[in-house]
Amino acid sequence: MGFAHIMLLIMSIVLITLVITQSSKDDIQSAFSGEKSELFANQKQRGFELFITRLTLGSAVLFIVFAIWAILP
Repeated sequence: MGFAHIMLLIMSIVLITLVITQSSKDDIQSAFSGEKSELFANQKQRGFELFITRLTLGSAVLFIVFAIWAILP
């Protein structure tokens, strides 16, 4: 198990943790009831939510980079 595999494992744990800590954008009850969903509404994120979203995006990019690096010989 090389450095790339270890970093891939660490990045996956970080990415899972960041996704779990994000707040939901839609109520689960309205998602299954067929009511008008505001899931794709233009909602601005501010403060901590914006920071977590950008950190998640950066972690996802790093995860992809390490995944590609891990499969290269």
